[in-house]
Amino acid sequence: MTLKLDAHDLARAVSAGVLQPGQDQTLLAFLRQRPDEQASFQLSHVAYYFGALLIIAAMGWLMTEAWMQVGDLALLLIALAYIGLFSACGLSLWKRGQQIPGGLLGAVAVSLVPLAVFALQRLTGLWPLDDGQTNYHNYYTYVQGGWLAMEAATVIAGLLMLRLMPFPFIVMPMAVALWFMSMDLSELLHGDGFSWEQRRDVSLWFGLCLLLAFVLIDGRTRKDYAFWGYLAGLLAFWGGLSLSESNSEWGKAAYCLINLGLMGVAVLLRRPMFMVFGGLGVAGYLGHLSYKVFADSLLFPVVLTLIGLALIGLGLLYQKRRERLTNNLRAQLPPGLLSLLPALRR
Repeated sequence: MTLKLDAHDLARAVSAGVLQPGQDQTLLAFLRQRPDEQASFQLSHVAYYFGALLIIAAMGWLMTEAWMQVGDLALLLIALAYIGLFSACGLSLWKRGQQIPGGLLGAVAVSLVPLAVFALQRLTGLWPLDDGQTNYHNYYTYVQGGWLAMEAATVIAGLLMLRLMPFPFIVMPMAVALWFMSMDLSELLHGDGFSWEQRRDVSLWFGLCLLLAFVLIDGRTRKDYAFWGYLAGLLAFWGGLSLSESNSEWGKAAYCLINLGLMGVAVLLRRPMFMVFGGLGVAGYLGHLSYKVFADSLLFPVVLTLIGLALIGLGLLYQKRRERLTNNLRAQLPPGLLSLLPALRR
């Protein structure tokens, strides 16, 4: 819950003897100097994030073939110019207290590092691939062991940018680069026999490892770096899990149980995104039941309606008793496991 104070509230605190005369003005001046560090669902913040994502997409997976025709030297200079420009503008905004747009520009600069490394490798003759996959767009669509230098440079650049601007969204391009790296390392180790199913499994296990890593980070830093790490981990883990095929109803039921587990983790960590992914998985399983198992049942839609109403009721109950439910769930855990869980954020 966000607590908002104004001059009238502080004046009342002076009248009540909570503050000494004059302290209200000093505190008010301090609060006015505090930058708005927390992103929220405001029009300006939506515009900031949408604009940053558009730039990342335009200079990444939406980059056209025409850019490959400008030459490696020109491509390198353009990439370095963009990185320098976005970094400088981001730092300038950051120092002036505009941390959200500044940090987002820093994340954009990090996302352009693969393009600079791509052009540098081709220019210097160090490009490791000789199979014709020289379009930068393929970095986002093909698994290739030759992309490793681009991914490692992105992670290093992200760490450096976090030192300059500790902004949580910078974790996102780093997490994506690590995800790509897990795929490309697997392809490098397995060779040409690395199948789609193996890539799916690598994604699943990498996502699970990423989630566990950010559980250890969550609540132990002043800023919420875990949010974007959880999102990247859930995309990799849940995506790999949902793409797994099973002809067994027991396997599909296990998929549902795992998603119910994600919903439980949402209560345990107080992270709604786990509830979203878990809810989507459970909904997908119920859809399977309705179309395959209970296709001829008249009562199944009624049962699903009752389940939906029950979920809405549980949501209302959770909203009212969130603290008690989370604390009760944590109280059931062994002390050793509880010590590994993050402190709860409001």
